Amino acid sequence: MIRIEHLQKKFGDLNVLRDVNAIINKGEVISIIGPSGTGKSTLLRCLNLLDKPTGGSIFINDKDILAKNTNVPQLRQKMGMVFQSFNLFEHLTVMENICLAPVKLLKKSKEEAKKKGYELLKMVGLIEKAEIYPQQLSGGQKQRAAIARCLAMEPEIILFDEPTSALDPTMVSEVLAVIRALAKQGMTMAIVTHRMEFAKDVSSRIFYMDEGIIYEEGTPEEIFENPKKKNTQMFINRIRNFYYRINSADYDLYELNAKAEIFCRKHFFGEKMLRNILLLLEECLQITPLREGADVILEYSEKTNEISLCIELPLIVGSILNGETEPDKISISIINGLTRGLQETLSDEKIILTAIL
Repeated sequence: MIRIEHLQKKFGDLNVLRDVNAIINKGEVISIIGPSGTGKSTLLRCLNLLDKPTGGSIFINDKDILAKNTNVPQLRQKMGMVFQSFNLFEHLTVMENICLAPVKLLKKSKEEAKKKGYELLKMVGLIEKAEIYPQQLSGGQKQRAAIARCLAMEPEIILFDEPTSALDPTMVSEVLAVIRALAKQGMTMAIVTHRMEFAKDVSSRIFYMDEGIIYEEGTPEEIFENPKKKNTQMFINRIRNFYYRINSADYDLYELNAKAEIFCRKHFFGEKMLRNILLLLEECLQITPLREGADVILEYSEKTNEISLCIELPLIVGSILNGETEPDKISISIINGLTRGLQETLSDEKIILTAIL
């Protein structure tokens, strides 16, 4: 139904979409996830031509919508969009909001539009709100009314741009329930969302966007349970990193400890955990030959609540745990007492020591 080829979008010197390629099939529900500023909403706006792409192609049912002779209003009738803000006309009742476009654009009679409007309001649970004004609705009710208004145009595709981000947490579930119902009916949808559990539950596929591209895509199981690429793994596990480069054995331990402490306090680690991390760091460095330098990486996963310490060294250093020189037994004992044990991994270029608290 939708084919995107080498899509680009620039805002001045800012390259928001670099090279987006994707196919969305009829009846699919695609959730688009990723960090802020990676072009998720821009992608939706380009699909609906609210933002004109800088380069590339978009095909809807094999028709190039970027061609000069494209009937943009007709395209938008087939591709509805629901925004973060509800964009309801405050001077019109809920029913009038829903009937306006079908009457003006689809040339339906007022009676026909109103009959369809009642069907849609029943579907979204707002039939008793038909004749009241938007200011009398809660945020969740406004968004459901906005979805009904979108459906009144009988779209083939609906684009949702963070449909729950402006809502109070108590109102989110009512909007998500409507989107789930649409998914069960086979509506083709692309949903930009930061609600991972919802994306996992409702989607046929997930697009993870990063660096201006669709960085990784797959089924919810593939993306949420077994992501293959590093950035995806970090996002899904909500991993926060602290990195420090040691250039020689004469490094500044006090500076390292101070920066590690700032990282720990930023993520609200308790005093006991803070002390354990700094002690672990000191003991791991105690057994590590630093003459060739090293990279210290502290990682915290919000999803698993795990904290790991990695020390990466050049391969020329040789094995630390199984080398000719036996590491300090007291340091190893302290490390084992604080963690699940110290592991050593050898790759083609590095030796990596890893300890998980």
